Amino acid sequence: MKIAITGSDGQLGRALTRVLETQHQVIALPRPEFDITDRANIARLAELAPEVVIQCAAMTDVDGAARDPVAAFRVNAFGAQNVALACQRCDAALVYISTNEVFDGNKPTPYLEFDAPNPVNAYGKSKLAGEWYVQHLLEKFYVVRTAWLYGKGGGKFPDKILELAARQPVLDVVRDEIGSPTYVPDLADALAQLVLTEQYGVYHLVNAGSCSRYEWAVEILRMADMPRPVKPITRAEYSRASTPPPNGALENFAAATVLNIQLRSWQAALAAYFRE
Repeated sequence: MKIAITGSDGQLGRALTRVLETQHQVIALPRPEFDITDRANIARLAELAPEVVIQCAAMTDVDGAARDPVAAFRVNAFGAQNVALACQRCDAALVYISTNEVFDGNKPTPYLEFDAPNPVNAYGKSKLAGEWYVQHLLEKFYVVRTAWLYGKGGGKFPDKILELAARQPVLDVVRDEIGSPTYVPDLADALAQLVLTEQYGVYHLVNAGSCSRYEWAVEILRMADMPRPVKPITRAEYSRASTPPPNGALENFAAATVLNIQLRSWQAALAAYFRE
């Protein structure tokens, strides 16, 4: 299968390339050489004639999106429109990587694929707009929502916690923001399975289970054998530009039930992260 990956230079794009290139022809489309906001790239992508396009290119800086919503919509919404139009021209299926932040976080349990989105910040709104374009322009699409991605050398939450632990005697970590930590190699493996199914639709792909930022930090330090006191604080006590949903936990219901695509627990994935 010929598979194009936008944003192939990012953490997920690199992981997908490693997984897919062993069995497929991968077309890597890194930034800035391939800018999804440039309408000229609609024709360029269509001419490559991929069978599947995986859109990893995105503005994922949540606080940056709050400071500059126009930039977030330019990339996450109108960029998705461009990629979808390219797929329309060459009859390719599109995998659009979305986020748990399309939900408002008021549900007391993890979100299913069928729950109604209601984003509360600019990032979530821009990603939901991208979902809208994909679903209205294409018949062959996979909208894949994920959450709290991290991996080796990614500069994500585990790396930041370890950096802080090396400098500070006590860490303050938010206790009232819940999510589903997801290990990038596990997501890449699940996506590689999904694109073979041709079972189009909306999916949540996350490591199983959920936790607070505080609980995640405690487990990170335990596995890293870096004992440090961790003080639980509230979201109100942590100043940031964006407002995340209080409960952003997702449940992989559709893929697990219909396709038997399941991801291990977030604790097992975190252990693998430290081993690797």
